Amino acid sequence: MLGDVTISAIGRGTLFAWRELGGITILAGQVLRALLPPRLDGPELFRNLYRMGNRSLPIIALTAFFVGGIMVIQAGVLVKQLNAAGLVGWGAGYAIFREVGPMLIALMFSGRVGSNNTAELATMTVTEQLDGLRALAIDPIPYLVVPRVIAMTVSLLCLVVLGNLIALYGGAFFAMFLLDLEFSTLYYSLVDNIGWLDFVHGAIKAAVFGSAIAMTSCYFGISVRGGAVGVGKAVNAAVVAAAISIVTLDFLLTAVLP
Repeated sequence: MLGDVTISAIGRGTLFAWRELGGITILAGQVLRALLPPRLDGPELFRNLYRMGNRSLPIIALTAFFVGGIMVIQAGVLVKQLNAAGLVGWGAGYAIFREVGPMLIALMFSGRVGSNNTAELATMTVTEQLDGLRALAIDPIPYLVVPRVIAMTVSLLCLVVLGNLIALYGGAFFAMFLLDLEFSTLYYSLVDNIGWLDFVHGAIKAAVFGSAIAMTSCYFGISVRGGAVGVGKAVNAAVVAAAISIVTLDFLLTAVLP
């Protein structure tokens, strides 16, 4: 009996996951269709770029600064044991550019921007504002969804680039004061061993993560059901789906990208 219940629960979960994935895929197709040729609201795009990008910078900068410090603190023990001060800049830069920076900033971005976007669209859906737009012959996809997808993708890409630089400065700051390393040692260790492919690797991940967060947050926002309770469930589902997407895409991109 217990086995039947477990199998039934797994089956329901699998069907739910594939249904939601199919819905996100359909929404992605609608967004791409709206972009060929581009049909979007310019003021709405710039409003979202400011709200999602500019206003996220303080929390992203603070997070990135201490991420750089954490990288140095964790490496400090091995640096002292192995006398490998010349590898600190390379190790911190490699990890920040390729993995730690894009993933952590994307998760912070999802928690702040993605959840807010889902709540906003879900509230508009349950209060029938989207139906009102359709009654006025205004398609919600190019008017509301496309500007948010572009804004999230561009914003996260820019935030990851800035966050990586701030993380490097944070790592250098803590390395100088905690490990007594010279800034020149960190600088030459970084520039002599980190190439442009490492930067591009992280930038590609940032753009893909931004698109994934945008699609999941918009999908759960416009497909919400059940009034105020449904809004809360949609926000929770969007955050979980975005986190799973980020981790899964990070694995796939790490395996594919050079």
